[in-house]
Amino acid sequence: MFSKWQWLLVQFSRALWVRATAFAILAVATSLLAIIGQRWLPPDIPVSIGAEAVDTILNVLASSMLAVTTFSLSVMVSAYSAATTNVTPRATRLLMQDTTTQNVLATFIGSFLFSLVGLVALSTGAYGEGGRVILFLVTLVVIVIIVVTILRWIEHLSRLGRVGETTDRVEQATCAAIIQRAANPALGGKPFSPDQPIPDQALPVYPTLVGYIQHVDVEALAQWAEQNDAEIYLTALPGGFVHPARPVAWLIGATDDDTSSVREHFTVDDERSFDQDPRFGLVVLSEIASRALSPAVNDPGTAIDVIGRAVRVLHHWHTQRGEADDTVRWPRIRVPLLDEREFFDDLFNPIARDGAALLEVQIRLQKAFEVLASYGGSFRASARLHARLALARAEQALALERDRAELRELARWMEQD
Repeated sequence: MFSKWQWLLVQFSRALWVRATAFAILAVATSLLAIIGQRWLPPDIPVSIGAEAVDTILNVLASSMLAVTTFSLSVMVSAYSAATTNVTPRATRLLMQDTTTQNVLATFIGSFLFSLVGLVALSTGAYGEGGRVILFLVTLVVIVIIVVTILRWIEHLSRLGRVGETTDRVEQATCAAIIQRAANPALGGKPFSPDQPIPDQALPVYPTLVGYIQHVDVEALAQWAEQNDAEIYLTALPGGFVHPARPVAWLIGATDDDTSSVREHFTVDDERSFDQDPRFGLVVLSEIASRALSPAVNDPGTAIDVIGRAVRVLHHWHTQRGEADDTVRWPRIRVPLLDEREFFDDLFNPIARDGAALLEVQIRLQKAFEVLASYGGSFRASARLHARLALARAEQALALERDRAELRELARWMEQD
């Protein structure tokens, strides 16, 4: 689990402008270092490069990189727009955090600035003969980097913003959050049921903002509780919608002055985040399927693909929960566990509703529920419940009795013990 500052640093590093700025600074520094580096070259170096040759190359790089950067930005914006329209707006953030796109744009911007600063330095006579040699060699390296980057960019553009590619990114982000939470279901604290009553002497901690919890620094809360000989009951986890009238935690053995210290370890923002919130990924997958099933899109194949991905994601949860480390590292923190029944609600209710009139979608749903029911436990009960709900919706929406009979026959697995 990340601390709050580590988590903020990760979020900061994912911003597009951060990587572009870093590459730009590196490019400017590289151009200027050639002025300093020429002092260490031997005065009788046999290689002689005319300023006109370097000047011509840098002029070509500066003009071409500016055009390529502008083109790449327009392609990126078009990909974001396509993902918003054809997939779901909630998936756009993952595209904006794509490292390949960020590296490509940062390389193009850095190459442009390198060329521009080199031209300015050449025009002022800052480079001697040795400096032009260094600048020429560095320019050759920059050209190689640009060629490799363009080849990667061409391959990446064939997939950027496509429905399948974006769905795959959502699945990967969801699996990462699912695996992390399944391996540590109580976040290192003591698990407790949300239905368990809070002690009467507990003091509520209310947030000052309205929004979604994106991150909870459980380790910092545990350290605070240890130092103040207190206990903390968490009532809101990442993904929960909070407001000043809903407590995010309850304190035992604390005073009113302590609530502000505890509140600082909860990060609240306007939108949900994939990192610590497994259910958000499940909701986004369901949104992708629902949009594909809308009359405007009419793409049941994407919905069927999402159902397969949903089974794969829940399989990760089931597998990791069986291998989870339930060691209590912070006994003073009480953490509610995720309800597995809500996984099924987030994933399958919208798909079963919007695909009720499509036999192929209902067939795939019943097959998915049969697989999930084989895992036993709460998965079995939830799979049976949603299989019955999906069958009931389909029987009302399907026009042909033959289709209804085929689906009822497929759903007979529920009658088996």
